[in-house]
Amino acid sequence: MVTGEAFRAMACALPGASERETWGHPTFRVRDRLFATMSAEGDAATVKAGLDEQAALVTRDPATFSVPAYVGRHGWVAIRLAGADPAELRELMVEAWRATAPKRLVAAYDAGDAGDAGRPG
Repeated sequence: MVTGEAFRAMACALPGASERETWGHPTFRVRDRLFATMSAEGDAATVKAGLDEQAALVTRDPATFSVPAYVGRHGWVAIRLAGADPAELRELMVEAWRATAPKRLVAAYDAGDAGDAGRPG
């Protein structure tokens, strides 16, 4: 189980990540580009993913993962946080951040130069 506060902490710990309220709920960005969002209630979230990963997650655990409105056609995945495994969610979050962050920031993160605060595990 993952709480809204744990999700927020995971997202904000990644290098260059920031939180901004948009559309009435928290969004998480790196260099002003979205990689995750959370419901205003803190019980659900979406993360950027690919269509193949989205399909695999939804097929494997439809009680936790689903295809969100609007951005689902781009591969984003909706997550019911109460059913999420923290380690799996951290991995999804890091991959969403990687797909969004500038290449130099990802390279610095991989080299350990961006600090260890956002490193998974």
